Amino acid sequence: MISKIKTVLDTLVFGGGSATALLLFVFSMDARSWAVETLGFAWIPICTFLGVLLVLARYKHRLLFKYWRVMLVYAALSVCAIGILSFIYSEYGVFSKASFGGYWGRLVGGSSLLIGVFRLTLILLSLPLILYPRKYGRYYISFSRRSSYASWVVMKMASKSLVFICRYAYSVFSKILDARYRRRMFRRISRYLPVRSNRSYESSLIENAALGEMASGSETTDQSNEVTEIHEGIPPLGDGSSTNLPAKPVRMKSKWHLPSFSLLSAPEPYLAPKGSLEKMAGEIENALADHSVIVEVKDIKAGPRIVRFGLVPGWVPRRGDSGSESERSRVKVQSILTREKDLALALKTPYLRIEAPVPGEALVGLEVPNPSPSKVLLRQVMDSAPFKSISNKGGLPIALGEDTGGNSVVTDLAALPHMLIAGATGSGKSVCINSIVASLLFTKPPDQLRVLMVDPKRVELTPFNGIPHLIAPVIVDVDQVNPALRAMMREMFLRYKMMEDMGTRNIAGYNAKSKDKMPYLVLIVDELADLMMVGGFEIEQNLVRLAQLGRATGIHLVLATQRPSVNVVTGLLKANIPARVAFAVASQVDSRVILDTVGAEKLLGRGDMLLLNNDSPKARRVQGTLVYDEEVDRVVDFWINQKGPPLPEISLDDPDDAEPESDRLDGQMLVQARELAMSNPYLSSSVLERRLRIGGSKATQIIEALEDEGLLIPR
Repeated sequence: MISKIKTVLDTLVFGGGSATALLLFVFSMDARSWAVETLGFAWIPICTFLGVLLVLARYKHRLLFKYWRVMLVYAALSVCAIGILSFIYSEYGVFSKASFGGYWGRLVGGSSLLIGVFRLTLILLSLPLILYPRKYGRYYISFSRRSSYASWVVMKMASKSLVFICRYAYSVFSKILDARYRRRMFRRISRYLPVRSNRSYESSLIENAALGEMASGSETTDQSNEVTEIHEGIPPLGDGSSTNLPAKPVRMKSKWHLPSFSLLSAPEPYLAPKGSLEKMAGEIENALADHSVIVEVKDIKAGPRIVRFGLVPGWVPRRGDSGSESERSRVKVQSILTREKDLALALKTPYLRIEAPVPGEALVGLEVPNPSPSKVLLRQVMDSAPFKSISNKGGLPIALGEDTGGNSVVTDLAALPHMLIAGATGSGKSVCINSIVASLLFTKPPDQLRVLMVDPKRVELTPFNGIPHLIAPVIVDVDQVNPALRAMMREMFLRYKMMEDMGTRNIAGYNAKSKDKMPYLVLIVDELADLMMVGGFEIEQNLVRLAQLGRATGIHLVLATQRPSVNVVTGLLKANIPARVAFAVASQVDSRVILDTVGAEKLLGRGDMLLLNNDSPKARRVQGTLVYDEEVDRVVDFWINQKGPPLPEISLDDPDDAEPESDRLDGQMLVQARELAMSNPYLSSSVLERRLRIGGSKATQIIEALEDEGLLIPR
């Protein structure tokens, strides 16, 4: 009787069921051997899954309903693990027949490896469809439609590839048989062979221009004709003449050590919510459709703080004379622009900006604040490929931020060559300047970059005091700015003289030929309005002169102001500074002063800016980088604690300051001032600044001299 019961139970085991397992434990004499033969090592994933399920059901039963997708994925992975174990056998013992997955595991894995792989693949492919039927259902439908002709496409591509390979092989063998081709190939290969010349330095310049990376250390012989024969198309250098090779930035070696990016905070992971963005796209289409403006959202690009929706104008039927629909017409772009307030009402936000069209694309760009904004840290942009590319080429890379598509925005200050930053208080100007300074400190040692900072507010740039890059401590007194600008101009003309003697046209060519390298000079002004208020025409004249002539000598300006008026950002200054950054401003008038167009008044603030440079004719929206004060302190401490070789001194002393005060005042200027004082005994220094076009300090000196002469009535 017992033997018959065992036979029935064995039959039920191969059918697989929980009731069968219970009966086996009741009637079997050895439950341990039965468990090993039935599931083997597959008990591990099963018991783990059941244990987690029981614990959650006992203590956190709500999590079972909240994370049911996770539990379903866990169950599917457990089944796959059982199937994989069923393919593994042992050399002896029970597992030599039943596998590591046991007899029940063989039911999951199948009788052969091919069937088991097919079953497990089917489970993994059907899992996304079960979890997200609406999201992935359309992909499965499109795959089923295209699977019929997929084999035909594969065969077509294979045949085309075979034809291309045959044609290419035929052309290669035909060229090898041609004698002229063999001679031309020999000439190309011979360029990479070492060349002897009587001028090792000049031959190295030729080889670097022709090949890019050739060694210049060759022995001196009298075989200069061989250089001309091998390097075809490159004229030999004559005695005393300068080269016509294009001057490129030279990456110089330095004994100073650059700081590591680990001093900056690591970027935070960010993933844009697709569900809310698709919902916003539907709201945009419905809001415009309510006003008979048919559009379709074709492109969605989510940036850190701005989402750009690409709108494609739709088609509307045009009625004929008889009242029937005869043809279709495209929706006008102007009709989309006039519905800006309706879109703002539908999206519940006043910060909308429409760009029509998007540069390089046939789309109408609608920029909307991101429902889940994120920060753009400085290290996140400095780790990008464009930043490293500019740094490796020897330029002055600046990490500005990310655009509306989430792409890093990096520019080269040496190519700009100057930058104007303007915006209202609290819009992000000072953070942008700190990001610019930090970008330069991470890529340039002090023997390749020197900086002069002017900070009338005394709090923004003064933390950089002490770094070896500074020519002098941060200038906080406005009266010291004019002597510093005149010293910069003297340095500029001295560099022009040195380049003239060397026979070069810019700083890159000079550094390529001279042993004493010229460092870049960067002038950073945090508040331009205070300088223009005190210095007036003289400050503007000096800045314009530096902007006009400073690029070739490696002098670059970064000017910032929070009062973008025509008295501060003059037309002459804007004409010489093509690169401009506009943060949030109060009115369209301020936006036109900075960018010559509107748009900056609709920015969000806190780093949201419009970038205008020579790369694009229209302003580009960018979310600026964020650098914390702790990060700036770590970078400053790194440079202060580092001791390097002595640096060449650039003097800011004005030789005119050593002269007496009476000698500094021009006699003709005093004559003109006396004539003005005779007509107006209450003459002020501001009138003298405008009439005589002089600075505030000199106007004050003339007023004091006229008061001493008795021509003016003291106030």
